[in-house]
Amino acid sequence: MSIDEFVEDAGLFYQRLGLSRTSGRVMGRLLTSDSSGADAPELAEALAVAKSSMSVALRQLEQAGLVERFRVRGERRDRYRLAEDVFARAFRAKMAEFESFRALAEQGLRAVGDDPARRRRLELMRDMYAFMMDRFPRLLDEWDELKDRR
Repeated sequence: MSIDEFVEDAGLFYQRLGLSRTSGRVMGRLLTSDSSGADAPELAEALAVAKSSMSVALRQLEQAGLVERFRVRGERRDRYRLAEDVFARAFRAKMAEFESFRALAEQGLRAVGDDPARRRRLELMRDMYAFMMDRFPRLLDEWDELKDRR
């Protein structure tokens, strides 16, 4: 597999997760680039997309905390690189959604009343997200310890 194929696969992968395809392709490109990152025109050219599309993609990734903007001393353009420990950061951000899912399940439980058949799915949803809210922080703490030993 070539880097270009990986970049395209990353675009599709991240698109399924809710990002734009271009944002996913940027992720793929930055995952396979050296640590110096790239500026927006370099990324737009490498991915054969319009500068405006690249601007939107970079803004989306920056707002999601997946990439960070920086400037090299003496250069005029901002550069972009993956955020430090990007995947743990992304996972921590996703964990914040667990409470929203749990709260939605609680709302559903209030709506369906005492009907056991209707309650079962909502109780499983509530309980699963409560479980994840309890367990995932410990897993991430373990990951931080393991990562620091690498």
